[in-house]
Amino acid sequence: MKVAFKLLITLALLWFIIQQIDLKRVIATLSSVNIFYFLLAFLLYNLSKIISAIRLNYYFKEIGIDLPLLKNLRLYYLGMFYNLFLPGGIGGDGYKAYILKKHYNRKLTSILKALLFDRISGLVALIFLAALLFLFSRYAITPFNYLALMVAIGIYPLFYLISRKKELFMDYFLTTNILGFLVQSIQLLSALALLFALDPSLPLIEFLVLFLISSVVSVLPITIGGVGVRELTFLYGLKFIKLSPDSGIAFSFLFFLVTLLSSAIGVLFINSAKVLQKEKQSV
Repeated sequence: MKVAFKLLITLALLWFIIQQIDLKRVIATLSSVNIFYFLLAFLLYNLSKIISAIRLNYYFKEIGIDLPLLKNLRLYYLGMFYNLFLPGGIGGDGYKAYILKKHYNRKLTSILKALLFDRISGLVALIFLAALLFLFSRYAITPFNYLALMVAIGIYPLFYLISRKKELFMDYFLTTNILGFLVQSIQLLSALALLFALDPSLPLIEFLVLFLISSVVSVLPITIGGVGVRELTFLYGLKFIKLSPDSGIAFSFLFFLVTLLSSAIGVLFINSAKVLQKEKQSV
């Protein structure tokens, strides 16, 4: 039922968006994509995911789980695969929690908290970068520029205070947040490469702002893989500054394609005898 609802919302949003754009122009834009920059975007995106897996391991260390890098990456890509291709099933985070609980005998609540804080650290970096770039874009009009400035200044101190008050994941707070910032910065470079793949003359800062905002919005679990809400962000965001949304929709499609291809790597590990081997360790 949950999958059907997400699929319905996704299709409804895509249908609405198609009515608002010149579909032929979007297809023509996509047909002239620079393959070099597309492949660069793909490599940068996957580099960000490798660093994401390293960051996640720091959260696991705080609850007594120490995963070797290769096993950690395998689990991470499997989680990406389940998140995108089985959105209504076990889910990527649910899968990781199940495997880790089974093989490392840790409390499920502790594992889920680690996964949650890992996601929050990434979201905090997203919001910070979005607010920072917003100040240098055409969107920086009163009163939104003041709001963006307040968010850019306050988001990390707020996250620190919350973590400290809850007494959760403070041992590697600085490390995980530096890695989180690095992850989102590299994904921003991936988005920049996609823009060059489409058309280097596009208003880069405005597109990157919308990319970051759409990444925040797509966290909401209302569509499959964030499809629909990301395009909707570009549709209205570009119209707001009197630009055609066609290139934004083309960009959004390309980014989803990068995500799709990257997540599909996880299928390589599904038929492994075991995703993780229980290691001898004193608990």
